[in-house]
Amino acid sequence: MRGIIIALPKLDDGKKIRRILEQNGFEVYSVCITGAAVFQSAEHFEEGIVISGYRLSDMYYTQLVESLPDTFRILLIGSAKTVSGSAAGLIALTTPLKVYDLVNTLQMIETSMKKQRQNRKKARKRTEQEENYIKNAKRILMERNHLTEEEAYRYLQKTSMDTGTNMVETAQMVITLIYDEI
Repeated sequence: MRGIIIALPKLDDGKKIRRILEQNGFEVYSVCITGAAVFQSAEHFEEGIVISGYRLSDMYYTQLVESLPDTFRILLIGSAKTVSGSAAGLIALTTPLKVYDLVNTLQMIETSMKKQRQNRKKARKRTEQEENYIKNAKRILMERNHLTEEEAYRYLQKTSMDTGTNMVETAQMVITLIYDEI
């Protein structure tokens, strides 16, 4: 489930944007003036969009970007000067806002999130042989490094991410390295 959360320092501005979005078919979950309230609202959703000002009463937008799960997107709203200094890759709109730009940007973000969600669902299942590679690599790590099964799995997962390889290739590397030592 996804949600739209508006986080602006002035509650009235947030309510105006909420009205605009709801008139254009969007469902807004909450309007917040603090980052803490954003985090509380975000707990109710697996993914979402946070429309944020540059500075809230308790934090800057950068802290939201760093702390929210990767399944949330931030739409920064601010002056041209503020927006130009925003983090690379962040979607931003300058004030004064145009309804057309706001609605189209949100539709674009939702479309992008939908494609990512579909790609995650399409992740193919591992074959029995691939599962065996992972099981054997975990077993070796558990025996040699005295890890629990969960720790061995996390080790494989982290190594996989760090090296840019998939879990099966990482498991194969672990097995190969161990047998090359013998």
